[in-house]
Amino acid sequence: MTRKTDGTPVQPRLAAPNPYGTETSSFVTWAVRLRMPIVLALLVIVATILTDGVFARKENLVNVARQISFEALIAFGMTLIITTGGIDLSVGSLVAMTGVVAAIAMRGIGADSASLCILVGLLAGVVVGAGFGTASGTIITRFSLPPFIVTLGGMLIARGLGFIFCSGQPIYEGLPEQLTTLGSGFVLPGLLGKTLPVPVLVMLIGFAVFWLLLARSVFGRSVIAIGSNEEAARLSGIPVRRTKLMVYVLTGGLCGLVGVMHSAKLMAADPKIGEMWELNVIAAVVVGGTSLFGGRGTIPGTLVGALIIGVLNNSLNLLHVQHFWQKVVLGVVILLAALLDAGLSRLGKSR
Repeated sequence: MTRKTDGTPVQPRLAAPNPYGTETSSFVTWAVRLRMPIVLALLVIVATILTDGVFARKENLVNVARQISFEALIAFGMTLIITTGGIDLSVGSLVAMTGVVAAIAMRGIGADSASLCILVGLLAGVVVGAGFGTASGTIITRFSLPPFIVTLGGMLIARGLGFIFCSGQPIYEGLPEQLTTLGSGFVLPGLLGKTLPVPVLVMLIGFAVFWLLLARSVFGRSVIAIGSNEEAARLSGIPVRRTKLMVYVLTGGLCGLVGVMHSAKLMAADPKIGEMWELNVIAAVVVGGTSLFGGRGTIPGTLVGALIIGVLNNSLNLLHVQHFWQKVVLGVVILLAALLDAGLSRLGKSR
């Protein structure tokens, strides 16, 4: 037993009892970890009630999944960019431009094989998208320019080039009929029915790849380290420039893939598509728990964020809410989700 200098024993201090108990502590920890899925579940319940069950119908749920698959794919790449402390405002315009480039490639090749024609279009879209991302990433890393400024310029350039390449007119003719499967088809319709759209399957594959990339690879740990403290990451031997460049290349490639799939869905390449997509993509990433200051990001959280925005948009459409009010509601929900995320995170840290 510990004694004072005069020899009298020191009575040990008893810890103050937890008035909430261990069960409350466990509940708070659980709520902090699952905060965004809880928000998603509540939105689904409310949407189902307000639409008299229309929202929960299979056809509508499949439609929601297809709608969010395009922006969710881009959001996976945006998660890497924002985790490094960057941003990319050019993704919507890049989707439009790469869709036009892919359509021109498919129309110009004139191949008898539809599969070869589609493959050429996919390669053209992905390569051009990745090349555009390479250009943006190189300017950002070589000249230390703010990503906001560089990608803002890239947004205008990509949108302008999309209109120039097609002379301002959507491309409808010369596209193989089989292309529609890539955007509007279903996986194994004879076995699964109209349950799993092709874009959703592509999104799930992208989810698995980017989750492993961020959470289970050296590259992913480098991305997080750079966002947490770029100078410390550089001193630790992490190739900062190369890593930051790669996240823009990957995101550009995803934009190219989505550009082709969206053109396949419409069976047309329209240079006007993708407007405001960058805001929805960034919102999905932020609502999913990725920090805009860098150093923290999760691919599962981004998928949940994309689902939240998709559920919200779809339910508002089913309720016939006017378009401008939809923007107001979406903005309020994003702010509330961000506040809830911040509040629960602080609560979790304090316990």
